[in-house]
Amino acid sequence: MSGETDVECQQSHGSASPQPHASGACSQSQGGFSQSHGPFSQPHGSSSQTQGMSGSSTSTVPTSSQSSHSSSGTLSSLETVSTQELYSIPEDSEPEEPVPAPWARLWALQDGFSNLECVNDSYWFGRDRNCEYCFDEPLLKRTDKYRTYSKKHFRIFREMGPKNSYIAYIEDHSGNGTFVNRELVGKGRRLPLNNNSEIALSVWSNKVFVFFDLTVDDQSVYPKELRDEYIMSKTLGSGACGEVKLAFERKTCKKVAIKIISKRKFAIGSEREADPALNVETEIEILKKLNHPCIIKIKDFFDAEDYYIVLELMEGGELFDRVVGNKRLREATCKLYFYQMLLAVQYLHENGIIHRDLKPENVLLSSQKEDCLIKITDFGQSKILGETSLMRTLCGTPTYLAPEVLNSLGTAGYNRAVDCWSLGVILFICSGPCQEVVDSGSKGTFYDRRSFKTSMASG
Repeated sequence: MSGETDVECQQSHGSASPQPHASGACSQSQGGFSQSHGPFSQPHGSSSQTQGMSGSSTSTVPTSSQSSHSSSGTLSSLETVSTQELYSIPEDSEPEEPVPAPWARLWALQDGFSNLECVNDSYWFGRDRNCEYCFDEPLLKRTDKYRTYSKKHFRIFREMGPKNSYIAYIEDHSGNGTFVNRELVGKGRRLPLNNNSEIALSVWSNKVFVFFDLTVDDQSVYPKELRDEYIMSKTLGSGACGEVKLAFERKTCKKVAIKIISKRKFAIGSEREADPALNVETEIEILKKLNHPCIIKIKDFFDAEDYYIVLELMEGGELFDRVVGNKRLREATCKLYFYQMLLAVQYLHENGIIHRDLKPENVLLSSQKEDCLIKITDFGQSKILGETSLMRTLCGTPTYLAPEVLNSLGTAGYNRAVDCWSLGVILFICSGPCQEVVDSGSKGTFYDRRSFKTSMASG
């Protein structure tokens, strides 16, 4: 039957003046062809083979067919095939619009929350599924504070300000409060967001995000080799030996602490020239090999205009703040913390390191829980600063120093017993009813109601 159909098709195409119904048949065939290519592909192939075998007569058939159908306004099957192939060729698609660069980034500080790069001008945060940032992580839903979060808790957005520059804001819509750097925003109110602002939900201590303004290029003050690996954030603390900043690893987004020590402040360069044996990089490599659960781990080191020491981050803050907040610690808590301090100092002494600067500010806590791991930091500073520079620094805060260290000013020899003295002072501070005294030379020192500080100075 297919052969007869092909012959009839050739005859109808070959006639000089096709009948009207033939043109209509071709139109239907064309319509059927365009709707279903598969059923017509085989008959069309048979027709082509027949035309190839019929010699010279075949050369006039397509010409006649093409001319006849051109005059009637319809297309032949050959032209239809050509048109079909043209339709199958994809047209050049328009180039995709580039994705806008983010103007801000939110770094998550807790499990259950994730980082967010702000591309849109406005973002809602809350338990409502219509929020751009929905609190729907299973891990987050299992936390005690999840029920304190509102369906629409807060909004972060930006508006055009003066000089054609944007200003970022946070707007509170919660029932239990949104806090920025411990300050309550207030329902229906807004506050401008500055770079490195901390955002907390429901209570000021429940910190969940750090706001990072990508339009502010304050990273340029740090050396390139450091910027290539870490993004610097807010200041965690500062002391006589330098300041500590929160930072994020670029590859993993893990949080670390980076201590910055000014070479100029301590005249480290001159001391290193006077003492060729004082090789900081070598000493840092030795310190990096220390491995103890109660000792802060040194992860990396950068020697540029200043020293940058990358440390593991302790989320619970300093023992100093824990003591100030509670005035005194429970006896069981003191025993737990002090036992860990003893293990850490014992490990340092076994590795030939005398701390010299043990104090509550240098004892860090792993979490906000009372029963937690503690870690000692700022060990081995004499290896970095040099003995003379370190002693000049420590004598500004003598409260925890052993008498022989103060009397010698670092010039006379002393042994590891000086750390035992400092540990005893820390134990007394943690267990006694102490009061805070703010000095001009230190973050804070303590004395009890019997004027402990005065007796220390006279002794």
